[in-house]
Amino acid sequence: MNHCELEEVTQHINNKISMIKRLLELRAVAKDPDKRGTLLKIEQEVSAINKLLDRFERYVGEQRGLLKHLKDLEGFFQEDEQDAFHLKNNIPPHMPKRGQQAAPQGGGQVAVQSRQTDAPPAPQEQGPPRKHQRNQIKEMEFITVPEFDSIPPYMKGRVTYDQLNAAVQSINTAVTSKYKILHQPVKTLNNVSRMLHQRFKDQETKDTKGQFFIVEQDIREFAQLKVDKRFVGMLNMLRHCQRLREVRGGGLTRFILL
Repeated sequence: MNHCELEEVTQHINNKISMIKRLLELRAVAKDPDKRGTLLKIEQEVSAINKLLDRFERYVGEQRGLLKHLKDLEGFFQEDEQDAFHLKNNIPPHMPKRGQQAAPQGGGQVAVQSRQTDAPPAPQEQGPPRKHQRNQIKEMEFITVPEFDSIPPYMKGRVTYDQLNAAVQSINTAVTSKYKILHQPVKTLNNVSRMLHQRFKDQETKDTKGQFFIVEQDIREFAQLKVDKRFVGMLNMLRHCQRLREVRGGGLTRFILL
């Protein structure tokens, strides 16, 4: 046993001796009737302090559990925030933004038509609901993810979900541009728009009566797209998803919206 260990043992023994002396003193005090009441009061206060400490320990334990729960919630909120930022930064291009409407692109005939249709229509004081309904232009609904997944791989090829819905947006642009001209009185149209109006009327058949349809020329002029083999493949996919059907005749293929 070295010198340090000997000092530690000596200190421990001295502490024990001091404790025994205090106990003997307290024992002598307890025999005194005058001081016995004071000791009992001290005992009650010590007991109350012990109970208060127990309550504090339980409260601290509860707060630790609550803190852990709050940290877990903070982690969930951070994940939700990251997901929200990801959604905000990766909005599909075919989805219209708030306060914006899809406008037809193009030049030449399309530009002339746009100038004709930009002016707001004259307000009607009274009008039957049927006329308002007739002038509404139908639009093709976007393809959902389950519908896109249902397309056979041989038909889908390398076309992505966003590309197919971009084609839907282009078709809607062509349909809207065409029927805005058709819904205007012929007298209000300029020469170019009158020629377009007459062309649209000449393309109608008994099969297209009451339907909204376009032809390849409308897609090229109003949507500024080439109707190539790839785009024809996307039209087939839209037909598979029951968004349109084809009616042939007179050297034209009419794409009717369903």
